Amino acid sequence: MRVFYCDRYLLPLPAGHRFPIGKYRMLREILERDALVRPAELREAHPIEIESLFLAHTPAYVGSVVRGTLDDGDQRRLGFPWSEELVLRSRCSAGGTLAAAFAALEDGVAGNLAGGTHHAFADHGEGYCTFNDHAVAIRTLQREGRIRRAAVVDLDVHQGNGTAAIFAGDPDVFTFSMHGAKNFPFRKQRSSLDVELPDGCGDREYLETLEQHLPAVLAGADIVFYQAGVDPLAEDTLGRLSLSHEGLRARDRIVFEAVRARAIPIVLTLGGGYARPIDLSALAHAGTYREARAVFD
Repeated sequence: MRVFYCDRYLLPLPAGHRFPIGKYRMLREILERDALVRPAELREAHPIEIESLFLAHTPAYVGSVVRGTLDDGDQRRLGFPWSEELVLRSRCSAGGTLAAAFAALEDGVAGNLAGGTHHAFADHGEGYCTFNDHAVAIRTLQREGRIRRAAVVDLDVHQGNGTAAIFAGDPDVFTFSMHGAKNFPFRKQRSSLDVELPDGCGDREYLETLEQHLPAVLAGADIVFYQAGVDPLAEDTLGRLSLSHEGLRARDRIVFEAVRARAIPIVLTLGGGYARPIDLSALAHAGTYREARAVFD
């Protein structure tokens, strides 16, 4: 299982910023410590080519990010102040997902210890998401004739609004988002299938709902992009749901066993996780890889 990372790129964020930049390196260290990812499987992600970003984003938006001409309103909506480090890390995050997609087609499963930037639209970024890595990777695979149909299984607690908007009306990309009904974004887009969950939703209701809908989502897919956000965790400060660590691992196991049974390659991306302390989110992300090892090894 090849796994790509870009955690050496740190963002110069103001004091008290809510984005948990430290969890990415913390997660990689847990995976190495617990031998969930072998040294030969870890690969540093490289910046994606600018031209590849045009497959999912407008040239005007990409140019404004790369050149640093985002205005104050754009930066507030994105949630990050512009910096050269932001550009490089965002390109590496997208590059990691694309590399993981190629690896998954060969090996059946691969991961990116970043990515899942599902709030990025074609013409703007928001919610800590600069470029939509799933969209760029899917469009690249389609352009190269490696796949026809893709499915996005988005189990982050926040709706994948940017992904839904980019693929709206595209019959070859099934976007599935199971998210908190009253959580960000407060103006939802229309995915191929949206399942809204009430505040406080716990393990049993969540898992039963996922098992009910997942078979239809996977039908006919040549590859699955799994947004394995851990912000449904009860301790998450932005989640509003009440899943346990055991519930999250059961969620991951359901997804992995379903794609394995259908012989569909799967790409794992990190998505959200904002628990306090942040160690809880890193441990929950590691749980995704524990389940991947158990199912695919």
